[in-house]
Amino acid sequence: MKKAIVLLSGGLDSATSAAIALSEGYEAIALSFRYGQRHEKELEAAQKIVAHFNIQEHFTIDVNLAQWGGSSLTDTALKIPKTGVETNIIPSTYVPGRNTVFIAIALSLAEAKEAEAIYLGINAIDYSGYPDCRPEYLQAYQSLAALSSKAGLEGKAPQLIAPLVQDSKVDIVKRALQLNVPIALTWSCYQGEEKPCGLCDSCRIRDRALIEAGHPELSTEIGRELYGKK
Repeated sequence: MKKAIVLLSGGLDSATSAAIALSEGYEAIALSFRYGQRHEKELEAAQKIVAHFNIQEHFTIDVNLAQWGGSSLTDTALKIPKTGVETNIIPSTYVPGRNTVFIAIALSLAEAKEAEAIYLGINAIDYSGYPDCRPEYLQAYQSLAALSSKAGLEGKAPQLIAPLVQDSKVDIVKRALQLNVPIALTWSCYQGEEKPCGLCDSCRIRDRALIEAGHPELSTEIGRELYGKK
């Protein structure tokens, strides 16, 4: 059976990407990261998603990007923005080099496991302006994948597949529902409280999409107040 590495953060996008890989006939190997993020909620969610889809292998790698900071997701001295998404501004929640590091490790795992593909939940539409979520970034990395490994030299470099890269968040919600993704078990909030905050960029984008897709019951109470659905 063909294999795919699925980068699984525990959020809605990565869970949907994993579900797509499974629907396309891949045996999924999940890969998550403890990168110095503020909380463990997303990693707990990743474990629940792995159990839901009966994924047999799940690696959680420690790579502490918080050692040098540079992001409000890894440096508690910085505040998480809560005033709404600003266009044409890369927010403080951008983690320098995060996807570059994650994909590099995924390529190593893929070669060791003889996986044909790496599935990523990156998105270029509703993505808060992160530079490492764009199609051109992924295309450049695919070229590197073909040059950087034994598998690549043999013409067997894993394909970097971002099935949601051009989808709106509403489209992602709809695909998640079609693929039986346990949306209520996913965690997208930048905060690590008992419940999602409803005010960070990730909560706002997620809540608005859930409400527009006709599922306000899956959004936060704050989200329903912000986007008109009580």
